Amino acid sequence: MTRAVLLIGSSSPIGHAIAEAFTRAGDRVVGVSLGGEAHPCLVENLALDVSSAAGADEAVRRTAERLGGLDVLILAAAVMAPAPAHRATPDDWHATITNTLHTAFFPVRAALPALPRGGSIVAISSVNATLAAPWLPGYSAAKSGVEGLVRQLALEYGPRGIRANAVAPAMIGHDDWPKVTEGYPLGRVGKPSDIAQAVLYLASADFVTGVVLPVDGGLSISSPAAFLRPDLRERLFGDERPADV
Repeated sequence: MTRAVLLIGSSSPIGHAIAEAFTRAGDRVVGVSLGGEAHPCLVENLALDVSSAAGADEAVRRTAERLGGLDVLILAAAVMAPAPAHRATPDDWHATITNTLHTAFFPVRAALPALPRGGSIVAISSVNATLAAPWLPGYSAAKSGVEGLVRQLALEYGPRGIRANAVAPAMIGHDDWPKVTEGYPLGRVGKPSDIAQAVLYLASADFVTGVVLPVDGGLSISSPAAFLRPDLRERLFGDERPADV
């Protein structure tokens, strides 16, 4: 069955990959973004600020009119303004919270009356919601808020048959970042398509709700020593490698 999908944050690389994945699955996707290039597979891309109730209400209304309803809401908008807390400006903080947390809450608020039984909400969180990293006080706080929102929605709207889940990516980048990939058990950082596959799964898994799914190549189960001191493995085991499975 073709689903009507509203994708918030459609112009990012992850947004593009999500749009592609759902379109290949036979769904129709309307995107929302304030900048960047719209993916050609989108039915429409709306230039709306959904960090306010008015903008979010319009996004949901126009999507439902264009697609004949709304089945899936995907929350993938975010802003990162790296700075240690004592140097972060008020504008840095407000921009991060507004464009990461408000752009999740207000579309949810607008979409809930339109979502039918069997409807799904999938948010993009981050490993930084639970794993601290330097210079990300606003981003970590906002992503923690996204995860809390997802759990709250799953509890409150589960009786209506609406599911809410989140995907928590680690770094999305390039395999040629050797000093970064050493900390990942799978030996690489993530790709946008890795996140899109997880979002598609959660939007389709009828008995999964309230889940935050790490899609991080094993980063979140690694000891800090594995990330900060990859040389320890070589010192302990030399040239030995795990046996092929």
